[in-house]
Amino acid sequence: MISAPNDTEDRGTAPDDGVATHARGSFFGRRKGHKLRIHQADLIDKLLPHLALDIAMPAPERLTDLFDGRPTDVRLEIGFGGGEHLIAEAQAYPNIGFIGCEPYVNGMAKILTQIEAHNLRNIRLYAGDAAELLAWLPPRSLTRIDLIHPDPWPKRRHWKRRFVQDATVKAMARILKDGGEFRFVSDIDDYCAWTLAHLMRSPDFVWTAERAADWQKPWEGYTMTRYGRKAEREGRVAAYLRFRRVS
Repeated sequence: MISAPNDTEDRGTAPDDGVATHARGSFFGRRKGHKLRIHQADLIDKLLPHLALDIAMPAPERLTDLFDGRPTDVRLEIGFGGGEHLIAEAQAYPNIGFIGCEPYVNGMAKILTQIEAHNLRNIRLYAGDAAELLAWLPPRSLTRIDLIHPDPWPKRRHWKRRFVQDATVKAMARILKDGGEFRFVSDIDDYCAWTLAHLMRSPDFVWTAERAADWQKPWEGYTMTRYGRKAEREGRVAAYLRFRRVS
């Protein structure tokens, strides 16, 4: 089930659970930025093929089969950027399997460097569109999905490009176990309000906040990303939203 990713934007067919239409043409980010260092390029060529999910193949019935040692649970982080949060989580919870999704090649190179440095064996990667990955994952296979500081696409004409849409909320509900969580972090007030509106109108999720501190402060064990620190320095305050999958 682990092979090198196909470096195209159209990544084949997957089960249509209402997200497939959103998946087609939903990638709007950059694939590559500055030139990779020699070692980073080597990791892309040699290490990534051993960690990359091939969604052209059927998903396993048990997602834990993707990992050595059969972890107890599997989590997904969408758009991990430089990988600070994902690496910290994988180190803190070696008995949990993590899938990181990031179409940006430079972000993938950064996390591969950290995976190699820390000899981490509980991370698998997908270098493509997260909506297509959601459509591929088997039902009730994840205990948590994290979306941390996603691109807010602030202009109204670009709102359709935001990851949080009714279709992706439905897709996340399909693959999360009962009691599983979707966690969202953003310092953009409009996108936080957008996310709250979409999740709270879904019959599959409840917002877990009981007091202001529940969304004003990071959850316990949260690792601040480089973007999060930059937002703090520039005076932007993030919201930390948690939604539980209900049966």
